[in-house]
Amino acid sequence: MKYLITLAFAMFTATAQAESHADAAAVEMSSGTITKVDSQWNRLTIDHGPLVNLDMEAMTMVFEVADPAMIEGLAEGQEIEFLADRVKGKLTVTEIAAE
Repeated sequence: MKYLITLAFAMFTATAQAESHADAAAVEMSSGTITKVDSQWNRLTIDHGPLVNLDMEAMTMVFEVADPAMIEGLAEGQEIEFLADRVKGKLTVTEIAAE
């Protein structure tokens, strides 16, 4: 009986992990316009469209950046595609591509 319970738990856990990886791969990047680059604090202010993965409507807001090198070469008024997520409780740009 113990073996059966352990096996059932292992199968349930493996299925849950597979679904979460599939969901992560399906996240689309959002588009926006940089309105401010703050190199000192490693932040970007972005006027963006809906952030589907965060269930947020279009607005302008400040984001941390996951890696300070992401800010290099970015400028106010630049159109971007980006992916944001909550990292340690803060909204953070985890991927970015200039258009």
